[in-house]
Amino acid sequence: MEGSAAVTGLNPDYLLPSSRRASPFLHSYTSSRSSFHRKHSSPFFHKFQKKLRLPSFNARQAVSPISKEEKEVPDLDWDNLGFAIVPTDYMYVMKSSHGGDFSNGELQRFGNIELSPSAGVLNYGQGLFEGLKAYRKEDGSILLFRPEENALRMRSGAERMCMPSPTVDQFVEAVKATVAANKRWVPPSGKGSLYIRPLLMGSGAVLGLAPSPEYTFLIYVSPVGNYFKEGIAPINLVIEHELHRATPGGTGGVKTIGNYAAVLKAQSAAKAKGYSDVLYLDCVHKKYLEEVSSCNIFVVKGNVISTPAIKGTILPGITRKSIIDVARSLGYEVEERFVAVDELLEADEVFCTGTAVVVSPVGSVTYLGKRTSYGDGVGVVSQQLYSVLTRLQMGLIEDKMNWTVSLS
Repeated sequence: MEGSAAVTGLNPDYLLPSSRRASPFLHSYTSSRSSFHRKHSSPFFHKFQKKLRLPSFNARQAVSPISKEEKEVPDLDWDNLGFAIVPTDYMYVMKSSHGGDFSNGELQRFGNIELSPSAGVLNYGQGLFEGLKAYRKEDGSILLFRPEENALRMRSGAERMCMPSPTVDQFVEAVKATVAANKRWVPPSGKGSLYIRPLLMGSGAVLGLAPSPEYTFLIYVSPVGNYFKEGIAPINLVIEHELHRATPGGTGGVKTIGNYAAVLKAQSAAKAKGYSDVLYLDCVHKKYLEEVSSCNIFVVKGNVISTPAIKGTILPGITRKSIIDVARSLGYEVEERFVAVDELLEADEVFCTGTAVVVSPVGSVTYLGKRTSYGDGVGVVSQQLYSVLTRLQMGLIEDKMNWTVSLS
């Protein structure tokens, strides 16, 4: 892309040369806001824009240097951050060429984007996303947790969805550039993290069912608080035995956008009845555990920790993978296999893993109207694994796994 800022060696104080032509994908960044933008933009966004004096979003401002105000710490209540979008300063955009390869990307002001009504992602769901976090250490430096794993998972998902994908190096360098440009939004140590959301979407126009002719890779970030204000807290699950999250041969094993829309009906019904979330069973035998709406599941019995094997219908969670390695390093036996629902009901302890919660202990499971509880809900194993992994992510203990990446 002519005039774009390469991510390697990027100086976030001077993002892009003033002569750069605006990206066609982002031609919605005009010098004045359109009536559509004024009419449809989120009130929540404008609330923060006014409070934090965020800039208007247009191509001319996208190339300007970071202002003095943007170098200051945002006026946020870090102790009461929720898990919701907070508009930040910059997002990263990279587009595929006609040959399917991605050129060097660029940082743009955070704001709305414009897509053709016939974009592949809107019509045929050709889209993937990832989620990872950046943490501020006590000395003020910033750590990323296993970004290369997210890059590899996106590439695997892209192959399944007939999409080109950035290389691992492009993905990781783009994450670094985005976090560096938004570093003032990384919460203080122990107050939360900067949630990083990479997207890969078919942005080209297509009418007939076919792969999109063009793809866009985009990263935005938002500061988020600790999912549980007092460390970890138990959740209450209900087992769904009629609706299914995924089927053999489908896309349940990749992080495609359609997987998440499909769980909303069961999840909404469960929450209306007071449950925290839904645990799904396999669609063939209807007796083996798969996963929660957006988390992997683990069952503890004695010194053995069991979790459903990755067989194409279960997302290979990066936190899941990390917890397995941590558990084994602590002397637990970990089995990846088919886990029957009966084992869940007889377990000593149950917990979920995911990017947002890290480890979430399960206080109870309800199956066919029968509720099974697990002690006080926060088991010894859950607490131990949560403590070790979060301390590693925040740089409070030595990283013997070589999982963290320091942002210089």
